[in-house]
Amino acid sequence: MTSVELAALPFLHEPVTYADRHLGSGVDDRLRMLSSLGFSNLDELTSAAIPNAIALNRPLALPPALSESQALAELRQIMSKNRQMRSFLGLGYVPSAMPAVIQRNVLENPGYYTQYTPYQAEIAQGRLEALLNFQTLVCSLTAMPLANASLLDEGTAAAEAMAMCRTLANTPARPILVDTSCHPQTIDVVKTRARAVDAQVIVLPVTL
Repeated sequence: MTSVELAALPFLHEPVTYADRHLGSGVDDRLRMLSSLGFSNLDELTSAAIPNAIALNRPLALPPALSESQALAELRQIMSKNRQMRSFLGLGYVPSAMPAVIQRNVLENPGYYTQYTPYQAEIAQGRLEALLNFQTLVCSLTAMPLANASLLDEGTAAAEAMAMCRTLANTPARPILVDTSCHPQTIDVVKTRARAVDAQVIVLPVTL
């Protein structure tokens, strides 16, 4: 490509900002929407929607806008200050060996979080697919019809299971039985969540 041809492609020379890539409403669209609401400009709409008590009547103290490449470079510079530290949390938090094939094809698989757009709905869809794959694997290995899976920590997952059981059983008066062999932090989270719904928690050794 010659220099003349390159000069005809200004987007190769000018930094692309996030605003340039935004596919939102145009000026005409905004004017039509404002007109239908009875306002002539966005300032009038903002003044009518935001109470004076919380309105900020001055410009935001924001730094100059950055292009996408500049923003990524600045974020890399900030992240370079992080230090990787070893966690000494105990009671169930132990080192584990992560097979490379699982890490690459499940945890780091971009298909699970960039299927369509980088919004929460698609991220949740990818997480669900990863959980279903994990549950299918467990069912295949154990020959059992069901397998649990959760992206929550153990304590929160136990509290969610308690809430689900109460909802499905439709017997809120029955106490919740928790095994004494559970980790203390798990028992504490269940008790805390149970207090919020007036549920009784009994901690006893459970023998199956």
